[in-house]
Amino acid sequence: MSAKRKEQIVALLKGIETGDPKSVEVVNQDKYIQHNPLTLEGGEGLAALFKRLSNTNPRVNIVRIFSDGDYVFGHTEYDFSASRVGFEIFRFEGEQAVEHWDNIQTRKGPNASGHSMVDGQTEVTDQNLTEINRALVERFVSSVLIPRQFGQLTDFISETYTEHNPVLRDGVASLHAALSKKSPDTLIQYNKVHHILAEGNFVLTACEGARGTEETSFYDLFRISDGRIVEHWDTSEAIPPRSEWKNENGKF
Repeated sequence: MSAKRKEQIVALLKGIETGDPKSVEVVNQDKYIQHNPLTLEGGEGLAALFKRLSNTNPRVNIVRIFSDGDYVFGHTEYDFSASRVGFEIFRFEGEQAVEHWDNIQTRKGPNASGHSMVDGQTEVTDQNLTEINRALVERFVSSVLIPRQFGQLTDFISETYTEHNPVLRDGVASLHAALSKKSPDTLIQYNKVHHILAEGNFVLTACEGARGTEETSFYDLFRISDGRIVEHWDTSEAIPPRSEWKNENGKF
Protein backbone atom coordinates (compact mmCIF):
# COMPACT_ATOMS: atom_id res chain seq x y z
CA MET A 1 0.00 0.00 0.00
CA SER A 2 2.74 2.50 0.92
CA ALA A 3 4.59 1.95 -2.38
CA LYS A 4 1.38 2.48 -4.37
CA ARG A 5 0.56 5.65 -2.48
CA LYS A 6 4.06 7.01 -3.11
CA GLU A 7 3.62 6.33 -6.84
CA GLN A 8 0.25 8.09 -6.80
CA ILE A 9 1.70 11.21 -5.17
CA VAL A 10 4.65 11.29 -7.55
CA ALA A 11 2.17 11.14 -10.46
CA LEU A 12 0.07 13.87 -8.86
CA LEU A 13 3.00 16.25 -8.44
CA LYS A 14 4.34 15.53 -11.92
CA GLY A 15 0.87 16.48 -13.17
CA ILE A 16 1.84 20.09 -12.47
CA GLU A 17 4.04 19.87 -15.57
CA THR A 18 1.24 18.78 -17.91
CA GLY A 19 -1.89 20.25 -16.34
CA ASP A 20 -3.61 16.90 -16.96
CA PRO A 21 -6.77 16.86 -14.79
CA LYS A 22 -6.45 13.07 -14.48
CA SER A 23 -3.39 13.58 -12.29
CA VAL A 24 -5.65 14.77 -9.45
CA GLU A 25 -7.90 11.72 -9.50
CA VAL A 26 -6.02 10.40 -6.47
CA VAL A 27 -7.67 13.25 -4.55
CA ASN A 28 -11.07 12.63 -2.98
CA GLN A 29 -12.87 15.84 -3.91
CA ASP A 30 -15.68 15.26 -1.40
CA LYS A 31 -13.35 14.91 1.59
CA TYR A 32 -10.24 16.84 0.58
CA ILE A 33 -8.95 19.36 3.13
CA GLN A 34 -6.46 21.85 1.71
CA HIS A 35 -4.02 23.53 4.11
CA ASN A 36 -2.20 25.71 1.59
CA PRO A 37 -3.99 28.97 2.43
CA LEU A 38 -3.60 30.28 -1.14
CA THR A 39 -5.10 27.22 -2.89
CA LEU A 40 -8.81 26.58 -3.36
CA GLU A 41 -10.43 23.62 -1.62
CA GLY A 42 -10.83 20.22 -3.27
CA GLY A 43 -9.70 18.35 -6.36
CA GLU A 44 -11.23 20.92 -8.70
CA GLY A 45 -9.11 23.59 -7.05
CA LEU A 46 -6.00 21.51 -7.69
CA ALA A 47 -6.98 20.84 -11.30
CA ALA A 48 -7.39 24.55 -11.95
CA LEU A 49 -4.09 25.29 -10.23
CA PHE A 50 -2.25 22.62 -12.22
CA LYS A 51 -3.72 23.89 -15.50
CA ARG A 52 -2.58 27.44 -14.72
CA LEU A 53 0.88 26.35 -13.66
CA SER A 54 1.35 24.13 -16.72
CA ASN A 55 1.19 27.25 -18.91
CA THR A 56 4.51 28.41 -17.43
CA ASN A 57 6.36 25.24 -18.62
CA PRO A 58 7.12 24.13 -15.07
CA ARG A 59 9.48 21.37 -14.05
CA VAL A 60 8.92 19.22 -10.98
CA ASN A 61 11.51 16.89 -9.47
CA ILE A 62 10.61 14.71 -6.50
CA VAL A 63 13.95 14.31 -4.72
CA ARG A 64 12.77 12.24 -1.77
CA ILE A 65 9.48 10.44 -1.09
CA PHE A 66 8.46 8.74 2.14
CA SER A 67 5.45 7.11 3.77
CA ASP A 68 4.33 6.90 7.37
CA GLY A 69 1.07 5.08 8.02
CA ASP A 70 -1.63 7.00 6.17
CA TYR A 71 0.76 9.83 5.28
CA VAL A 72 2.99 10.29 2.24
CA PHE A 73 5.51 13.13 2.39
CA GLY A 74 7.99 14.35 -0.16
CA HIS A 75 10.90 16.74 -0.73
CA THR A 76 10.50 18.44 -4.09
CA GLU A 77 12.14 20.92 -6.47
CA TYR A 78 9.88 23.25 -8.46
CA ASP A 79 11.01 25.32 -11.42
CA PHE A 80 8.17 27.69 -12.28
CA SER A 81 8.77 31.38 -12.99
CA ALA A 82 11.32 31.01 -10.19
CA SER A 83 13.08 28.03 -8.65
CA ARG A 84 11.57 26.80 -5.39
CA VAL A 85 12.02 23.95 -2.94
CA GLY A 86 9.20 22.46 -0.93
CA PHE A 87 7.86 19.74 1.30
CA GLU A 88 4.49 18.14 0.61
CA ILE A 89 2.39 16.08 3.03
CA PHE A 90 -0.67 14.08 2.00
CA ARG A 91 -3.00 12.09 4.26
CA PHE A 92 -4.77 9.11 2.74
CA GLU A 93 -7.96 7.29 3.50
CA GLY A 94 -7.86 4.06 1.55
CA GLU A 95 -6.70 4.70 -2.01
CA GLN A 96 -7.30 8.46 -2.08
CA ALA A 97 -5.70 11.55 -0.57
CA VAL A 98 -8.05 13.49 1.68
CA GLU A 99 -5.79 16.15 3.23
CA HIS A 100 -2.74 18.17 2.14
CA TRP A 101 -0.13 20.42 3.69
CA ASP A 102 2.94 22.04 2.13
CA ASN A 103 5.79 24.45 2.81
CA ILE A 104 7.60 26.08 -0.09
CA GLN A 105 10.33 28.71 -0.31
CA THR A 106 12.47 30.31 -2.99
CA ARG A 107 15.57 28.30 -3.74
CA LYS A 108 18.86 29.81 -2.58
CA GLY A 109 22.43 28.61 -2.26
CA PRO A 110 24.60 26.65 -2.38
CA ASN A 111 25.58 27.45 1.20
CA ALA A 112 29.06 28.16 2.55
CA SER A 113 29.76 24.41 2.79
CA GLY A 114 28.83 23.86 -0.85
CA HIS A 115 25.49 22.09 -0.26
CA SER A 116 22.28 22.82 -2.12
CA MET A 117 18.85 22.76 -0.48
CA VAL A 118 18.14 19.26 -1.83
CA ASP A 119 21.37 17.32 -2.42
CA GLY A 120 22.64 14.63 -0.07
CA GLN A 121 21.45 11.15 0.81
CA THR A 122 18.09 10.01 -0.49
CA GLU A 123 18.04 6.30 0.37
CA VAL A 124 15.72 5.21 3.17
CA THR A 125 17.44 2.78 5.52
CA ASP A 126 16.95 1.52 9.09
CA GLN A 127 13.24 0.84 8.71
CA ASN A 128 13.33 -0.99 12.03
CA LEU A 129 14.46 2.22 13.76
CA THR A 130 11.62 4.42 12.55
CA GLU A 131 9.96 4.87 15.94
CA ILE A 132 13.27 5.32 17.78
CA ASN A 133 14.30 8.03 15.31
CA ARG A 134 10.89 9.71 15.53
CA ALA A 135 11.19 9.82 19.33
CA LEU A 136 14.69 11.30 19.10
CA VAL A 137 13.50 14.17 16.91
CA GLU A 138 10.42 14.69 19.08
CA ARG A 139 12.71 15.14 22.11
CA PHE A 140 14.94 17.48 20.10
CA VAL A 141 12.05 19.75 19.16
CA SER A 142 10.38 19.72 22.58
CA SER A 143 13.52 20.09 24.71
CA VAL A 144 15.77 22.21 22.48
CA LEU A 145 13.97 24.12 19.71
CA ILE A 146 10.76 25.22 21.43
CA PRO A 147 12.31 26.20 24.83
CA ARG A 148 15.43 27.58 23.05
CA GLN A 149 17.83 25.41 25.05
CA PHE A 150 20.56 25.55 22.43
CA GLY A 151 23.28 24.47 24.80
CA GLN A 152 21.81 20.98 24.36
CA LEU A 153 22.31 20.87 20.57
CA THR A 154 25.33 18.59 20.90
CA ASP A 155 23.22 16.07 22.81
CA PHE A 156 21.33 15.39 19.58
CA ILE A 157 23.53 16.49 16.68
CA SER A 158 26.56 14.63 15.35
CA GLU A 159 30.03 16.17 15.08
CA THR A 160 29.84 15.36 11.36
CA TYR A 161 26.54 17.25 10.91
CA THR A 162 25.78 18.26 7.29
CA GLU A 163 23.65 21.37 6.80
CA HIS A 164 21.59 22.21 3.69
CA ASN A 165 20.08 25.49 4.88
CA PRO A 166 21.34 28.03 2.31
CA VAL A 167 22.56 30.59 4.88
CA LEU A 168 24.30 28.16 7.25
CA ARG A 169 27.31 25.85 7.05
CA ASP A 170 28.15 22.38 8.30
CA GLY A 171 28.67 21.81 12.02
CA VAL A 172 26.80 22.68 15.19
CA ALA A 173 28.44 26.10 15.69
CA SER A 174 26.73 27.70 12.69
CA LEU A 175 23.32 26.34 13.72
CA HIS A 176 23.81 27.47 17.31
CA ALA A 177 24.72 31.00 16.19
CA ALA A 178 21.65 31.30 13.93
CA LEU A 179 19.17 29.95 16.47
CA SER A 180 20.59 32.00 19.34
CA LYS A 181 20.02 35.40 17.73
CA LYS A 182 17.74 37.54 19.89
CA SER A 183 17.23 40.61 17.72
CA PRO A 184 13.51 41.30 17.16
CA ASP A 185 14.15 41.20 13.41
CA THR A 186 16.10 37.92 13.30
CA LEU A 187 14.85 35.85 16.24
CA ILE A 188 13.69 32.36 15.21
CA GLN A 189 11.08 30.94 17.56
CA TYR A 190 9.54 27.48 17.32
CA ASN A 191 6.24 27.49 19.23
CA LYS A 192 4.36 24.29 18.39
CA VAL A 193 4.98 21.05 16.52
CA HIS A 194 2.07 19.87 14.36
CA HIS A 195 3.54 16.84 12.55
CA ILE A 196 6.40 14.45 13.19
CA LEU A 197 6.49 12.02 10.27
CA ALA A 198 9.14 9.33 9.89
CA GLU A 199 10.34 6.53 7.69
CA GLY A 200 13.53 4.74 8.66
CA ASN A 201 16.43 7.15 8.98
CA PHE A 202 14.43 10.24 7.90
CA VAL A 203 12.13 12.35 10.11
CA LEU A 204 10.13 15.41 9.01
CA THR A 205 8.71 17.96 11.44
CA ALA A 206 6.17 20.68 10.64
CA CYS A 207 6.24 23.43 13.24
CA GLU A 208 4.49 26.73 13.83
CA GLY A 209 6.50 29.70 14.99
CA ALA A 210 7.87 33.08 14.02
CA ARG A 211 10.81 34.68 12.31
CA GLY A 212 11.09 38.12 13.84
CA THR A 213 7.52 39.41 14.02
CA GLU A 214 6.31 37.32 11.08
CA GLU A 215 4.25 34.19 11.66
CA THR A 216 6.18 31.38 10.01
CA SER A 217 5.86 27.70 9.19
CA PHE A 218 9.06 25.69 9.67
CA TYR A 219 9.48 22.31 7.98
CA ASP A 220 12.66 20.42 8.92
CA LEU A 221 13.85 17.10 7.49
CA PHE A 222 16.43 15.24 9.58
CA ARG A 223 18.53 12.22 8.68
CA ILE A 224 19.46 10.09 11.68
CA SER A 225 22.42 7.75 12.06
CA ASP A 226 23.57 5.94 15.21
CA GLY A 227 21.19 7.93 17.41
CA ARG A 228 22.32 11.36 16.21
CA ILE A 229 21.09 13.92 13.69
CA VAL A 230 23.68 13.84 10.90
CA GLU A 231 22.00 15.82 8.09
CA HIS A 232 19.33 18.52 7.83
CA TRP A 233 17.19 20.17 5.12
CA ASP A 234 14.49 22.77 5.70
CA THR A 235 12.07 25.30 4.29
CA SER A 236 10.45 28.23 6.04
CA GLU A 237 7.42 30.09 4.76
CA ALA A 238 5.63 33.17 6.01
CA ILE A 239 2.00 32.42 6.85
CA PRO A 240 -0.17 34.84 4.85
CA PRO A 241 -2.70 37.04 6.65
CA ARG A 242 -6.16 35.54 6.96
CA SER A 243 -7.58 38.13 4.56
CA GLU A 244 -5.61 36.44 1.74
CA TRP A 245 -6.71 32.87 2.46
CA LYS A 246 -8.68 31.01 -0.23
CA ASN A 247 -9.86 28.35 2.21
CA GLU A 248 -10.59 28.33 5.94
CA ASN A 249 -8.51 25.33 7.04
CA GLY A 250 -5.41 27.09 8.27
CA LYS A 251 -1.77 26.35 7.50
CA PHE A 252 -1.64 23.42 9.93
